[in-house]
Amino acid sequence: MLLAIDSSAGASAAVLDAGTAVGSWRTDATTTHAEVLATGVQEVLAQAELEPTAPQRPAGRTGQGLEAVVVGVGPGPFTGLRVGLVLAHALAEVWSLPLHGVSGLDGLALRAVEQALVDTDRDFQVAVDARRREVYSARYRAGDDSEDPGSSGVVRLGAPQVGPAHELPDLAVIGVGAELYPDSLTPVPGTETWTADAVELGRLAAHPVHRLDPRPLYLRDSDAKVPAPRKRAQP
Repeated sequence: MLLAIDSSAGASAAVLDAGTAVGSWRTDATTTHAEVLATGVQEVLAQAELEPTAPQRPAGRTGQGLEAVVVGVGPGPFTGLRVGLVLAHALAEVWSLPLHGVSGLDGLALRAVEQALVDTDRDFQVAVDARRREVYSARYRAGDDSEDPGSSGVVRLGAPQVGPAHELPDLAVIGVGAELYPDSLTPVPGTETWTADAVELGRLAAHPVHRLDPRPLYLRDSDAKVPAPRKRAQP
């Protein structure tokens, strides 16, 4: 079993056993990660009977039975993304477990493939809100990677990018980017409100090709700037 955590858009957590979610929680709120994510993790651990308060579980067994922790590395906003990463790093350290990063864009691509919403003979793209009138995006195709017989069924074609929606290629789009920029992007119907979820990230972590360094995937500089030195008052 593994614990997956994501805070790249809303916030979500899940415990998966052999790819099946045995506990899951999420919120679409984008400003309360610090307040609710730890509680959400406690909830999914209890659902999976890995929490000390679960029936017939002695105190001190939180996390026992887990094999790894998985965390969404984004791309996403600086502050929200850090909340999930800090929590995942702390839990992996305390429980002495491996920690794997996974991109939320890969997770959305996997969801589309699993639900057979994309053609296997055509590329598609995932696009989500990057603010500043831009989107985070990546290009994918459905199908197994010939160099990875145990692949997930989705292949990313190149690194994630950030930029204006109108600069993306003319391909079908998964994710909220199409809803935000309908004049520039063509959505796959039914996916316009999709954001990353810990369940898909946990499934992808079973495939080494999707594992990333568990560090935030920042594609541009922070909005926060170091203040300029104050001018000295003239005598």
